[in-house]
Amino acid sequence: MTRPDVSVIIVSHDHAAYLRACLDSLSPGRQAVNTEVFVVANLCTDGSAELVRTGYPWVRLIENTRRRGLAANNNRVIRESRARYVLLLNPDTEVLPGALDRLVAYMNGEPRVGLCGPQLVYPDGRVQLSCRRFPTLSSVLARRTPFRAWLRNSDMNRRHLMADADHASSRPVDWVLGACLMVRRELLLTVGLMDEGYHLYVEDIDWACRAWKAGWDVTYYPEARVIHHHLARSDRALLSGYSWHHLRSMWRYYRKHLAPRWFRLNVSPELLREAGQ
Repeated sequence: MTRPDVSVIIVSHDHAAYLRACLDSLSPGRQAVNTEVFVVANLCTDGSAELVRTGYPWVRLIENTRRRGLAANNNRVIRESRARYVLLLNPDTEVLPGALDRLVAYMNGEPRVGLCGPQLVYPDGRVQLSCRRFPTLSSVLARRTPFRAWLRNSDMNRRHLMADADHASSRPVDWVLGACLMVRRELLLTVGLMDEGYHLYVEDIDWACRAWKAGWDVTYYPEARVIHHHLARSDRALLSGYSWHHLRSMWRYYRKHLAPRWFRLNVSPELLREAGQ
């Protein structure tokens, strides 16, 4: 059996309304590279599993009997996947023609790039600011506290979003949004899987931080473009289940990477590599 070029992993948390367009964009023949596509129906109640089962026989469907975190779902499929590159893809995306081909060609030519994100655009074609600088106290204040109403257009928020950078050019960046993230399999041997201690949010930032520390590059590559509807549930209300998950994940990130050494989480590299925790 021919080894695929890319293993695409989509985790659906009741995203049936978006899933059809996402899978249509991945249909065989839309990209030159050979793909295997997985969809995890994370205890969905909106018909996501049935949509995949009846309409997309070339997709490998995994149906959870209990809801699991995003990192845990991705890790499970990464272990089963076979391709040299893994693409984590949100269900509210549409991969534009040639995007996977360009990402693979770029990664083939840049062996030190372990993580790479394409340019994300809104459905109307506007560019999303999808490459970011690592979080700081000021960026958390600007984005995850009641002060955000006054700080949304502040320099500290713009710096975090890299609004001061050219988003039309390829460049190394601190991290890229996990809505569409290509991962080199060799990176897993040195960095490990996603940290399952993050139930939702910040997994992508943590992974990029670990990649940089291990000597890999993280790159934003706008020659490949992907539509992202960008549901941004954690941004809609300051006090919600989604915003709570985000704050809790940011606290874990701080304990792992930014806190004084005596206050940091003691996370085993072996567990990160083998168990994804």
